[in-house]
Amino acid sequence: MTPPHPADAEPAHSGQERIRIDQWLWFARFYKSRSLAGRFCAATAIAINGSPVAKPNQSLRVGDIVVLPQGPWQRTVRVLALGTRRGPASEARQLYEEAASPVRRQDGPQWEPLLDDHS
Repeated sequence: MTPPHPADAEPAHSGQERIRIDQWLWFARFYKSRSLAGRFCAATAIAINGSPVAKPNQSLRVGDIVVLPQGPWQRTVRVLALGTRRGPASEARQLYEEAASPVRRQDGPQWEPLLDDHS
């Protein structure tokens, strides 16, 4: 038997499951489409554990804190589960809990171009 190729080996911290941030935001129903969630990620509008997200493929794990704009609000949520599909709202609410009360954002107009084709 040959040893596994290094590229096939799992990372050292693979004990925790991961999911792409854009996929999780869509599963949790924060955004209407996965592409819209990806656009917010690419615009560095979203942060995981205090670090801005630059790419939609950034990994997210259970226990992470996500800060995201949603309408005029900035929401801070803790990831409780990763999910496997975009289900009904009741199922989506099981994926997170509010880590802090939503705060009204002061930078509203700057994110409006991201929403143009999703109104």
